[in-house]
Amino acid sequence: MRWDAQALMPRPADDLGSGPSPALLPLAGLVRSVTTPEFAGITFHEVTAKSVLNKVVAGSRMPFEWTVNPYRGCSHACVYCFARKSHTYLDFDAGLDFDSQVVVKVNAAEVLRKELAKPSWGRHQVALGTNTDPYQRAEGRYQLMPGIITALADSGTPLSILTKGTLLARDIPLLKRAAAQVPVGVGISLAMTDEALSEAVEPGTPGPRARLKLVSRLRDAGLPCGVMAMPILPWLSDSDEALDALFGSLAAAGATGVTAGALYLKPGTREWFMEWIARNHPELAGRYRRLYGTGSYASKEYRTWLAAKVRYFKQRHGFSSSHRFSHRDLEDDPRSEEAQYPEGILPVSRAVSTPGPDGSGTTGIRHPAEAASERQPTLF
Repeated sequence: MRWDAQALMPRPADDLGSGPSPALLPLAGLVRSVTTPEFAGITFHEVTAKSVLNKVVAGSRMPFEWTVNPYRGCSHACVYCFARKSHTYLDFDAGLDFDSQVVVKVNAAEVLRKELAKPSWGRHQVALGTNTDPYQRAEGRYQLMPGIITALADSGTPLSILTKGTLLARDIPLLKRAAAQVPVGVGISLAMTDEALSEAVEPGTPGPRARLKLVSRLRDAGLPCGVMAMPILPWLSDSDEALDALFGSLAAAGATGVTAGALYLKPGTREWFMEWIARNHPELAGRYRRLYGTGSYASKEYRTWLAAKVRYFKQRHGFSSSHRFSHRDLEDDPRSEEAQYPEGILPVSRAVSTPGPDGSGTTGIRHPAEAASERQPTLF
């Protein structure tokens, strides 16, 4: 059936020609709410936005000042997504609604172009993919990103994109043209190579193999590509075998940098993830409760242990431990690794180092498992 024929709330039989269907929700600028068999179980709320440039909150340690999010909510349905609570600001819930009620700013490119044309615009870097994924499946229908990328490049504005969506490949030629005009950074989110685990925790995303191929395609096109290997899931994706496979695969794909960090469970995400763990891995439910306590971060002991393993496997597979951008300047804090963006994600005029062809390790780096003090904690 044609997309344009779909409407969530049908008009009364005697009122078929009177305009858009009534809104389900009091969303600002709502044009219509759409369902289609192509996206079973998902409702798209098409809205006209008055502004799409978002200023990062003052005092944030993010290495960029402005963001654009053409979508709210995400059909990738990652059970660990940190952005879930943001959906409650729209009177949706942070669980199933986040996965199935997607808000689409249908005029995003048009509004952005007007905002970028203002004399006051300082051509600051704009980051895309900081909240929900701009290349989730709906982008194949709405095609908002080409207009957004073009608007930014034409205005002389540097841009960066972080995504799990292999639909990004469609825009590689456009990104190459944009990179000739402004600095462009591209990053892929990939934290595991286990296809079955990926299907379980991020069911709406392209699998790990598909994302690794995307990394290679970006590098073959001459574009940088960093990888955000987050979140590493305690007892599910933090073993030596899992991390070795992950960093080895990223090196083979040609990633220009990688950052890894432990699962972060902020309110909204925590409740949804803990329900998932209790349902799918009941043997781990108590461990997770003890590991995270009442906070959002895993215990310091676990994070220190994981940070040591990450350093080891990064060195083993040829990734530099140095980063240009950091949210924090705390070298002895186990959170410092995940507070940084790897080379390639943020647009910057500098040479990038790539892993060696053989992926060999660096001598003198002791494997954390060899030290009793660096064993995975058994108290949890």
